[in-house]
Amino acid sequence: MSMVDLDPPGFQPPRPVADDAGSRRTVVYGGYTVFSVFQPVFSVSHRRAIGYHASLRAHDEHGAQAPSRDVFAQAARRGDLLELGRLAESLHLGNFSAIDGHDEWLFLSLHPAALMDTSYGDALLANLKTLGLPPQRVVLEVPEQAGGETSRFAEIVDSLRKSGFLIALGGFGAKHSNIDRVWHLHPDIVSLDRGILAQASEHSHFERVLPQLVSLLHESGQLVLMGGLTTERDALIALECNVDFVQGSYFAEPSVEPVQPRAAAGLMDALSAALRKRVAARERAQAERLAPYVQSLEQACARFVKGTPVDTACEALLALHDTARCFLLDADGRQIGDNIVPPGRVVSRRAKRFSPLLHSEGASWAHRPYFTEAVRAPGPVHVTAPYLSLNEAHLCVTASIAAKTAQGLQVLCVDIDWEANSRRR
Repeated sequence: MSMVDLDPPGFQPPRPVADDAGSRRTVVYGGYTVFSVFQPVFSVSHRRAIGYHASLRAHDEHGAQAPSRDVFAQAARRGDLLELGRLAESLHLGNFSAIDGHDEWLFLSLHPAALMDTSYGDALLANLKTLGLPPQRVVLEVPEQAGGETSRFAEIVDSLRKSGFLIALGGFGAKHSNIDRVWHLHPDIVSLDRGILAQASEHSHFERVLPQLVSLLHESGQLVLMGGLTTERDALIALECNVDFVQGSYFAEPSVEPVQPRAAAGLMDALSAALRKRVAARERAQAERLAPYVQSLEQACARFVKGTPVDTACEALLALHDTARCFLLDADGRQIGDNIVPPGRVVSRRAKRFSPLLHSEGASWAHRPYFTEAVRAPGPVHVTAPYLSLNEAHLCVTASIAAKTAQGLQVLCVDIDWEANSRRR
């Protein structure tokens, strides 16, 4: 049972007040001593700490560790929440300035109520001036769900940015997150929600998509932070996604003391080496799986160029276990004839739901990588990354080869059902 539960009726704890514990600033509130801890944020490319994320820890009157949420729950009931939050913020700033010897950022997580306070920015700037910290050293992390979509909220965030603060959007990807939020607020940094990492760890298809989400954020002008990394697998996912910054107990626990700037450099190097091995092993496995299809497609193309009808030329290719279909494109990317499917193939229930898309004669695939890459470099076989097939909504890989025929340049393609292995398990 926490101290909050032991409050007698009518008890009013003392107002939150600043205190000192040696060289470390603290806040005393109702029997709790609240203090700052800092968890380093590392740049993957620089291989060093480039900032610290501040958070609170608490001890009760007996010196035992207590959840900081108990302190804030008590403050919320007593009407002291905003005041305690401001004191906590001053606490972080003061302790950060005391340990500062470089040019790292301080990441501060903001309460939505504080953000909507019109005097917040001025008070924060005044506090920084007293401590001799420029606002460019402070990253204000805005909760992803804070402020709704109100123009007033966007104006407040923009005003803080113009004052020199960096803006981070925290918890992106949780619940009702959408990319419009990023475009609306124009944050400097987007911090991905821990739930995204959990999903990527559990579901391979989500792990494949996550790098594209990071790429989209990069193209939108944001740096990307992935926190909550506790295992080597978490860290490898983050590195493979090409995030800019990482944070988590795998690299360093929160502490009252700063880390050496390059504390994680050796770990970063080891992760990079492990990632190279991981990617190489995956590429070898993929190449081994694709080899029969590549070889058979080359042979089918050679027969087709010599005048064998396309369906006959592709017989051996269609007999391979996971071949979904073969199809032929002209020099403009338009499909010649319908899809050629393996004989006796049973259409899945899922494919039947997409039956309007199954017949593709005359369809234009000119914008697809399997066409553009093949016509750019005729001769060798080109292979796509896994993607969602428009024919039946399964992940597939397409191998393609362009060759000159009596009818001009044509592209022969084969779709390989990339999910077939997992469905057979």
